[in-house]
Formats: sequence, structure tokens, C-alpha cells
Amino acid sequence: MALLLASSIAFQSCIGSFSLTHKVLKWNKQVSNKFVNELVFIAFWVLPVYEVTAVADLLVINSIEFWSGNKPLEANNRVIDTEQGKYYIASSQTGYDIISPDGGKIRFDYDAKTQMWSFSKDDGEKIDFLQFEDENHVKILDTDGKFVDVELNQDGIDNYKYSHLMPIMAQL
Repeated sequence: MALLLASSIAFQSCIGSFSLTHKVLKWNKQVSNKFVNELVFIAFWVLPVYEVTAVADLLVINSIEFWSGNKPLEANNRVIDTEQGKYYIASSQTGYDIISPDGGKIRFDYDAKTQMWSFSKDDGEKIDFLQFEDENHVKILDTDGKFVDVELNQDGIDNYKYSHLMPIMAQL
């Protein structure tokens, strides 16, 4: 019994902290009001931001935390050395870059002048996906590549979910 108790204390966080996913989620919670935050959350699942961060945490960052005891994401700019190569994560005043060992780059940017969030791949193509219109409305990219006006209240969010996300879910 004492051995079981001692091992449970020693290995209490062996699954990792999922720090990259939590940082993105924490940022998502402070973007604006709860309706914009939910739209960004949905967009990040569709784009697949959360899926990428969860896999990066699962395969790379959590392993580093477990085996080295270091928290690789505590700094704003960080090089993470793995068996697959080095990953570089950098934050700036306008967004975030994630550079993979093969040189592939994912960039998330916010343009304060146009109030637009964009996502760009390593080929440089910028994809705008969310724009603030006013305090009560945003435009969000739908699966057809067109911007849809969404009212920032529960009805507006629900209408967007049911009219734009439910058809995708039905196809899965």
C-alpha cells in the first residue's frame, strides 16, 4: 500500500500538461466577448488548430515535460528539440508562428487595423477567417469559402452552428 501511494505521488502528472493547447484555449477565452470567443473556438476546430496543438502536445511537448522536467512553453520564443528535429514556437505582438523540423510554418495573425484574424500556411497563402464588424457582429469564414455575418448572441451562434456546421457533421 505504501509503494502504491508513493508511486501515485511520484507519477501524478505523467500525462503532461497539454500546455500548447491550454495556451491557445486561454488566448481564445480572452479574444472578446463570450460570443466571439465561441466563434473563434469553433473556427479553430474547423481549421484544425486545436487538433494540431493537441497532437503537438501529445507527441512532443508532454514528452519533453515528462522526461526532462522542463516546461518548453514557458518562454515566448522556444526551440523544442525532439527525435524528429527542432520545433520553433514564437509569439509576437500580432500572432504566433509554429515552425516544424521540415521548415513548414503555420502563422496566426491579428490585424488590428482591419480587425481580422488570419491563418497562413508555409506557402504564404493567407486565409482570413474572422473579422469583427462591431461589438455585436462578426464575419466568419464558412466551409464554402464565403464570409457569413454572425450576430454575437446565443441565437446568432446557434444559427451559425446549425446552418454551417451541422451539414459538415452529417457528412462524417
